[in-house]
Amino acid sequence: MAKRIEVDPTRRDGNCGVLQPPLLGQGVSYRTSGPKPEPAKPTGENGAGGRKGGERVLNRTEKEQVIGELHEKMAKAKTAIVAEPKGLTVAVVTELRRKLRDAKIDYRVVKNTLAARAAKGTSVEVLAEKFVGPTAIVMSYDDVVAPAKLLVDFMKDRQNFAIRAAVVEGKVIDAKGVQALARLPSLKELRGQIASLIAQPATRLARMIGTPGQQLARVLGARREQLEKQQ
Repeated sequence: MAKRIEVDPTRRDGNCGVLQPPLLGQGVSYRTSGPKPEPAKPTGENGAGGRKGGERVLNRTEKEQVIGELHEKMAKAKTAIVAEPKGLTVAVVTELRRKLRDAKIDYRVVKNTLAARAAKGTSVEVLAEKFVGPTAIVMSYDDVVAPAKLLVDFMKDRQNFAIRAAVVEGKVIDAKGVQALARLPSLKELRGQIASLIAQPATRLARMIGTPGQQLARVLGARREQLEKQQ
């Protein structure tokens, strides 16, 4: 039986061409009409991690690791301040982190649900209700005043950073309390003042002891000169 040949009637160049089958067998690709296929979606939080709303989604193992590390830091912190950063540039945050790191202070931004879980069993747990919206946690392990000083100074002339509350050696204070804490001398300043107080009486004592000796030396020197003249 003869193969039927179809002629394309829509050709306008005067030639009646023969419709050719797609050249897939010859390695020539072609695109059909219709919507493009959607790219594969990343795995969920139980998989290898992905992105949601521009943020990387942690898998279960990564979440447990973050919670464990943050829990250890919260358990050691003498001061923990919960702050609200909004729209800070990368450069600004990097500079703030550097200043805090130089003072041995941690600046952490994590999901509120993870922070609440990490805070359980620590002094920071009392601040769990403050973990709402954009949240940063600033923790100090030695100086209780230094983080307050640095953050209050950072907030000057800045409307996109606010302090919500803090816990200082187990006691909760509000934003005004943090402002008041910032006005106190830091541990470094206190050490300098104490050293000055200790050194000052010692200097005076040295003068008191040294002065009679100097006077006696002058008297003896004058007497010796007097005796030499008489000879």
